[in-house]
Amino acid sequence: MKAEILANVYRGQCVESVHAGHLLAIDGEGSVVLSKGDPSVATYFRSAAKPFQFIPNLTSGAADAFGYSEKEVALAVASHSGEDMHVEIAASMLEKAGLSEKDLRCGTHFPFDSATTSRMKRAGEEPTQLHNNCSGKHAAMLAFAKHIGSGIDQYESPENRIQGRILRCLKDFAETEELSLGTDGCAAPNFCLPVAAMAKSFVNLVNPVRFPEITQAACKRIVAAMTEYPELIGGTTRLDTMLMRAGNGSLISKVGADGVWSCGILPSEKYPSGLGIALKIADGDDMRGRPVVAVAILKKLGILESDAMPDLSPMPIKNRRGDLVGHVEAVEL
Repeated sequence: MKAEILANVYRGQCVESVHAGHLLAIDGEGSVVLSKGDPSVATYFRSAAKPFQFIPNLTSGAADAFGYSEKEVALAVASHSGEDMHVEIAASMLEKAGLSEKDLRCGTHFPFDSATTSRMKRAGEEPTQLHNNCSGKHAAMLAFAKHIGSGIDQYESPENRIQGRILRCLKDFAETEELSLGTDGCAAPNFCLPVAAMAKSFVNLVNPVRFPEITQAACKRIVAAMTEYPELIGGTTRLDTMLMRAGNGSLISKVGADGVWSCGILPSEKYPSGLGIALKIADGDDMRGRPVVAVAILKKLGILESDAMPDLSPMPIKNRRGDLVGHVEAVEL
């Protein structure tokens, strides 16, 4: 099955372009709740894999050995905006492990937060690796490598023992061996697997009953940190943060680059075994198709109210003068 159209982009009353893709929502019993396109299509998990890249750190005892706070747990699984709060926490994670910014191997970029970037540019400040949206993940990987003695100088190499443990963890949560490796934007390994396996991993994250107690505790700690500190997972204007705030503790949200979004719906009266949701916008769009469809999915499933998040669903389109000239709207799911 080919990708299905998931959102239409209107200019006036005319559809100007479309965003197609694949999505799947499944419950903890494996029953399909919502499906579009072809969820067997394999694509990269990108940053939506971060919770599973951190679970082995927790189960190894590294986070506790270095005294990670719950805010630091949240930043370890974040794709943050590089605001001051994010940079400070990433620096703290490194300091607790006796490391520094120079030990990171994620590269630099200006913050995703436009206000922070504008302020830095006006002041003539250059970004550091702490501003990288993956600095929390990399700080946690460094601490993990140091804790188990696997070498910090090439901690991001697929040959490092921590990356082997991460790979095994993800396969277990996704319940698949159908997985291949690539290199992420931050230089760490990333994972190509079916969209359906992504959904399976997230329902196992929010309802980890099939795993040993130590792994269940790690999952519960990650979910609690994400729901308690949504501003750390993304940032002031980021999709993950907005969705988790709107969900009032009922969900965890994690974007990935190139149009990926995964979500876990915590067990509830309506969904006793929880839900795992995975979305891939086929053209890789992050700014229009992904947020509109993500909100539409959560409304369809009864997680968000029908009138929730009007700035995202439908999403207004304005011209350079600020006039409203169109909108992006999800199709009927």
